[in-house]
Amino acid sequence: QVQLEESGGGLVQAGGSLRLSCAFSGRPFSDYAMAWFRQAPGKERNFVARISRSGDITYYADSLKGRFTISRDNAENTVYLQMNTLKPDDTAVYYCAAGRGASNGYSSPARYNYWGQGTQVTVSS
Repeated sequence: QVQLEESGGGLVQAGGSLRLSCAFSGRPFSDYAMAWFRQAPGKERNFVARISRSGDITYYADSLKGRFTISRDNAENTVYLQMNTLKPDDTAVYYCAAGRGASNGYSSPARYNYWGQGTQVTVSS
């Protein structure tokens, strides 16, 4: 059974940076594409970024391109989300997700089989 554990969230001032990590275990990490989603209070879970199994292809939510970077280390079974120039609107619980399906529909939560518990990111103004 795949297990995902996020870390790195916290409170940061607007304009600051955070790096989230997601540790993967239970199956071969390189078999799974990985993604980050986020969910603000009272809102639906939204796609942030996805990275292919080998790490050579990435996708981002249009509104986040240039500020957020997804990466992975297949030797360490970890996926990262570097978040720069953070804004109060980035405040949310951030979730990592793993899936073995094709990349079509990559922004839909339904494409991912496993989820972490989430890590809170709060950006103060």
